[in-house]
Amino acid sequence: MDRLCGSGELGSKFWDSNLSIYTNTPDLTPCFQNSLLAWVPCIYLWAALPCYLFYLRHHQLGYIVLSWLSRLKTALGVLLWCVSWVDLFYSFHGLIHGSSPAPVFFVTPLVMGVTMLLATLLIQYERLRGVQSSGVLIIFWLLCVICATIPFRSKILSAMAEGKILDPFRFTTFYIYFALVLCALILSCFKEKPPLFSPENLDTNPCPETSAGFFSRLSFWWFTRLAILGYRRPLEDRDLWSLSEEDCSHKVVQRLLEAWQKQQNQASGSQTAAAEPKIPGEDEGLLKTRAKSKQPPSFLRALVRTFTSSLLMGACFKLIQDLLDFINPQLLSILIRFISDPTAPTWWGFLLAGLMFVSSTMQTLILHQYYHCIFVMALRLRTAIIGVIYRKALVITNSVKRESTVGEMVNLMSVDAQRFMDVSPFINLLWSAPLQVILAIYFLWQILGPSALAGVAVIVLLIPLNGAVSVKMKTYQVEQMKFKDSRIKLMSEILNGIKVLKLYAWEPSFLEQVEGIRQSELQLLRKGAYLQAISNFIWVCTPFLVTLITLGVYVCVDENNVLDAEKAFVSLSLFNILKTPLTMLPQLISGLTQTSVSLKRIQNFLNQDELDPQCVERKTISPGYAITIHNGTFTWAQDLPPTLHSLNIQIPKGALVAVVGPVGCGKSSLVSALLGEMEKLEGVVSVKGSVAYVPQQAWIQNCTLQENVLFGQPMNPKRYQQALETCALLADLDVLPGGDQTEIGEKGINLSGGQRQRVSLARAVYSDANVFLLDDPLSAVDSHVAKHIFDQVIGPEGVLAGKTRVLVTHGISFLPQTDFIIVLAGGQVSEMGHYSALLQHDGSFANFLRNYAPDEGQEDHEALQNANEEVHLLEDTLSTHTDLTDNEPAIYEVRKQFMREMSSLSSEGEGQNWTVPKRHTNSLEKEVPVAKTKETGALIKEETAETGNVKMSVYWDYAKSMGLCTTLFICLLYGGQNAAAIGANVWLSAWSNDAEEHGQQNNTSVRLGVYATLGILQGLLVMLSAFTMVVGAIQAARLLHEALLHNKIRSPQSFFDTTPSGRILNRFSKDIYVIDEVLAPTILMLFNSFFTSISTIVVIVASTPLFMVVVLPLAVLYGFVQRFYVATSRQLKRLESISRSPIFSHFSETVMGTSVIRAYGRIQDFKDLSDTKVDNNQKSSYPYIASNRWLGVHVEFVGNCVVLFAALFAVIGRNSLNPGLVGLSVSYALQVTVALNWMIRMISDLESNIIAVERVKEYSKTETEAPWVVESNRAPEGWPTRGMVEFRNYSVRYRPGLELVLKNLTVHVQGGEKVGIVGRTGAGKSSMTLCLFRILEAAEGEIFIDGLNVAHIGLHDLRSQLTIIPQDPILFSGTLRMNLDPFGRYSEEDIWRALELSHLHTFVSSQPAGLDFQCAEGGDNLSVGQRQLVCLARALLRKSRVLVLDEATAAIDLETDDLIQGTIRTQFEDCTVLTIAHRLNTIMDYNRVLVLDKGVVAEFDSPVNLIAAGGIFYGMAKDAGLA
Repeated sequence: MDRLCGSGELGSKFWDSNLSIYTNTPDLTPCFQNSLLAWVPCIYLWAALPCYLFYLRHHQLGYIVLSWLSRLKTALGVLLWCVSWVDLFYSFHGLIHGSSPAPVFFVTPLVMGVTMLLATLLIQYERLRGVQSSGVLIIFWLLCVICATIPFRSKILSAMAEGKILDPFRFTTFYIYFALVLCALILSCFKEKPPLFSPENLDTNPCPETSAGFFSRLSFWWFTRLAILGYRRPLEDRDLWSLSEEDCSHKVVQRLLEAWQKQQNQASGSQTAAAEPKIPGEDEGLLKTRAKSKQPPSFLRALVRTFTSSLLMGACFKLIQDLLDFINPQLLSILIRFISDPTAPTWWGFLLAGLMFVSSTMQTLILHQYYHCIFVMALRLRTAIIGVIYRKALVITNSVKRESTVGEMVNLMSVDAQRFMDVSPFINLLWSAPLQVILAIYFLWQILGPSALAGVAVIVLLIPLNGAVSVKMKTYQVEQMKFKDSRIKLMSEILNGIKVLKLYAWEPSFLEQVEGIRQSELQLLRKGAYLQAISNFIWVCTPFLVTLITLGVYVCVDENNVLDAEKAFVSLSLFNILKTPLTMLPQLISGLTQTSVSLKRIQNFLNQDELDPQCVERKTISPGYAITIHNGTFTWAQDLPPTLHSLNIQIPKGALVAVVGPVGCGKSSLVSALLGEMEKLEGVVSVKGSVAYVPQQAWIQNCTLQENVLFGQPMNPKRYQQALETCALLADLDVLPGGDQTEIGEKGINLSGGQRQRVSLARAVYSDANVFLLDDPLSAVDSHVAKHIFDQVIGPEGVLAGKTRVLVTHGISFLPQTDFIIVLAGGQVSEMGHYSALLQHDGSFANFLRNYAPDEGQEDHEALQNANEEVHLLEDTLSTHTDLTDNEPAIYEVRKQFMREMSSLSSEGEGQNWTVPKRHTNSLEKEVPVAKTKETGALIKEETAETGNVKMSVYWDYAKSMGLCTTLFICLLYGGQNAAAIGANVWLSAWSNDAEEHGQQNNTSVRLGVYATLGILQGLLVMLSAFTMVVGAIQAARLLHEALLHNKIRSPQSFFDTTPSGRILNRFSKDIYVIDEVLAPTILMLFNSFFTSISTIVVIVASTPLFMVVVLPLAVLYGFVQRFYVATSRQLKRLESISRSPIFSHFSETVMGTSVIRAYGRIQDFKDLSDTKVDNNQKSSYPYIASNRWLGVHVEFVGNCVVLFAALFAVIGRNSLNPGLVGLSVSYALQVTVALNWMIRMISDLESNIIAVERVKEYSKTETEAPWVVESNRAPEGWPTRGMVEFRNYSVRYRPGLELVLKNLTVHVQGGEKVGIVGRTGAGKSSMTLCLFRILEAAEGEIFIDGLNVAHIGLHDLRSQLTIIPQDPILFSGTLRMNLDPFGRYSEEDIWRALELSHLHTFVSSQPAGLDFQCAEGGDNLSVGQRQLVCLARALLRKSRVLVLDEATAAIDLETDDLIQGTIRTQFEDCTVLTIAHRLNTIMDYNRVLVLDKGVVAEFDSPVNLIAAGGIFYGMAKDAGLA
């Protein structure tokens, strides 16, 4: 290098230590300035060029129009190139004219000139690729300015020293160069306009990140605007930015699907692995790629392929950050040396302080770029996994669906996808942790020699201990999850069947079950938390033990080893660095094991069988036919026997075909086979044209009624009107609060069974398909409505006439009008032909008809004639509509009007020619604007996101639940622990100063002893505080859950009608989980970081009192950042959690309705719908991630200032300070960044988690029903003896503020009388029975049973003495015995006798488990008929004097119905029986019939007298063909 600079007047040495280091006015030699210093920016730009060009090639964002800014930048680049060339030509000029310039004067201008030309070309190339702000060039110009600053100073100093300028020409060109470079730097900080054709031009609210400048991106300054907005007012959905194209679901999911498809193709190419039996012990296999030919496609590989670029980018950032981590300990070491050496020049200290600050800041910026990159990747990862699972769920076979419940599939989406997201940030630790450990050990060896290994050995020994603790915790967690799952499952069933529990007075039994499970759950929680406390103890003690043992060994091994400040504190800060990867490793391992389980589950799910889209032939079919099955054999799953075999069916175009047969003969299976939902074993199925499908159980979406009917098709008002009219929905629209804009709850919760079925049918009618498959749509509606629908829709005169219709039905009356009938028996076609032909044939069909229709033909005839008269409808749906009050007066008016209409209008259908009583609305009601009516269409109040600060009272509530003494004790323990920690470090500092003063250390053992004592004291206090916390937290969890459970079990029925069960369940699952497992650790972490930050400031202020000056401004800055961040992030978190649940509810809705979605061919629309919901959730997740980065950068800047000032004041006060104190304060300062960052994070976490306490409290204080038992007023033993029921002047309303549903009802029923209750919808039939059980409490009047006023006794005393057979048979999961007798009051014989009388004996005794037969959730493994019989058995067991029978209308075949009626007539002969009748023939032999109309008694007499009187009852009987 010296040769390069030549000799002569300008010749100089390349490096001169005396000039550059050992002086008070440092400078660099001219040679160094002209060569290496000038080349640094050029080397950087050429090194970065290949990667940058590669990046630009693959990122086309559109081009940017040539702007003034761009022209200026280019002009500056050209000028700089010219200046370099001028310098070069000047050197040549000198050479020609005899002076010999040094070679450096030719090389440097040449290098500079070429580089400036490159920079100018880059400016233009970036413009063409749409780059608005170039980081590469900003760094280049910045380096140019920094490297030119030193010559800038040197040239002025030398000119002043010499008194003249030695080389005026080069002096001038240099300053021109400096001015131009400075301008270029300033200009490059401005960003260009957005590129043309970029999505931003269309976007209303684009993410500012895409157009942010380089520095803004580096420091996340682009987020500030949202942070300020969030501080001013709570954020809303409209404030969130739209997603960038790369983050959108359709993009991300598509990429993963392609990669997965490749994996599948490779696997099937190597050999189909599906037929391969599963090998046990494959658990570990997923993460190792097995090179076997028969491996299943690997989902892991697909993920890695999809996200390679993000992973590599993250790895680069992480590597730089890891290396930067080790710079500060080296700088600290030099700083301590500088303090120890009084002769060292002062500028050294300032330079060191500056370098520490720059290094810390660099580390901050790069670390947060790394995190941003990784978290955004994690977000995309979750999106992709959710999308892939959703798409798979749409095409899985029914057998797969049977194996995995909806809940399990939702879990794959919520829990397993989330696991991937959680583990992503740690994934780079796999290589980064070992790297950090190796570097730390290397540097420690340099300071302490082999003694360093002692410390490392301690760390290594503690890892398995930690591992063992975490494994144990894991097993507890798994067990506890099982308890939690069973508790939530039980709660969900309790909520679904709460009405039944109340009617039967079974709550105590279920309450006991839940509390039993909760007890076991809390025990495991307690054990787990104690282990957590022990692992905390190990965690806190590790760094201390390591320091103690290392320094102890170092001092004891050799007497000459003197512990000075440099060795003590530099090794301390290295051990602190070492601590991070080692504490993260156990987390990473447990995260990876969880994720590998999730990976396996997802992979299994994605490898499941899919439905064969080619199973049903859509193109070719024999001419003239719409549906043909040739020799078809079908099964629901490969391992089950075929359900349908050797079918040969041909259905001509436009035919109406009925499919009949006994329960379980395969009618619904036939429809599924035609849809391609079953697995075809052999044969050919052809269906021509589009298909509409009406399933037996209507599938209703959670959207408006209109959207349910249109089902994604464009609106055609005429066709829509016709669909509503023919399906008898118009009357319902008048009744529903928002007309056809009424929002329908999950699973159609606010519609009656019949309405749901009719909406489902209207959807089919509107679809205008070619083939209609109708699976028993008429069973859920009343008989006259069924008739209306048959005539208007399905029958030969209906709107579907001319279309091909396959109708599965139980209704015999419609069969004569069909074209032909298929009779199924045992999965085969037993007969086929026209009605009359089958009757003459005298086979199984004729028998079937004879049994059930003695005079059906004649009735039909009469019924047809009477169809035009006003019909009184028989289904009571009022109870499902009572959920509609609100306090807003206008809305409330509409609702009142709605309640009035309820009582005057039918909801179960209105034909075109049925007269409807006119409604009178007063003027006020008319003026209610349409928009308001639309609003009331929403059934259930939105769950609102809380806004603003969490109230202090919530924290106070939690502290009280924990116990105030416990809370105070924890605070004291934390204070003590930090005092001990400071004491230990101050002692260490004093010990290291010993060496400075005396050159050797005498009382080593005392020094070590005291240090050890203080450290162990700190560890014990940590453990004690953690144990105390556990005790408090578990107590709080127990009390809060108990209060919630007891309140909910005692809530009145009206609460459950207006609150979706999901919302209540959420309190029991999510919020209780937070209280159980999240709050306590969060509070502990908060205490930890708070006390660490306080102790840092105490230590620095104590050692350098001058630091007091900057504490205040830094604290203010920190407070500002904290206020902005907490407000914004809290609201983002709330928005995120609100937008998350629609994803899963939409998914579970989809899974329930896959067959309908596939039948109508709407798979793509549903994929798009799901993507939109996921994107909506991403829109709040993305800013939340950015908010954490924004916080990190700004808080760490405060931390870096603390480091800067601690070092600066140490340099300023170096004469009064000893090295030990400097080491102490700076090593504390280096840790403060992390503590400050954690502290804000924990404050924010605590705020978002303490909301759980608020939500649980809210539901623990709702109003409860009357007491279960009134001790002072118990019912007499054996009451009621006669069963005499009397209503005296009785009125009732559903809730305060609503109209009366029963008005001044006075009814007297003698003991043992059989009374039928009839009336049109909304007449108050069900309400009457609910009043009897006090589910509704009286507004006035009273009810007496055997002369005892029921309002005076406890609810359980009353309800346990009455019996009801409800309309919907609800069973709970558990044994059959539990379902019949939850309290275990009856003997085995009693139960078997009840089963025998209810005709279940044969079924139960055929089950191997007998009475311990496990009923599935909701009794799904029993048919509806069997469930109804179980309810009958319950009634037979109770055998009380009063029986209420709410007759079931739907889905029950005639046989079961006859069985029930027969049993009731014989077994309840001497009891009082009140029957709400839907079929009049069941009550024609009763003593009396009560006809209700609008809540008052219209008629009450024996059936014969009523028919003779010719009133309302006569009309009903006439319609039913009984009069």
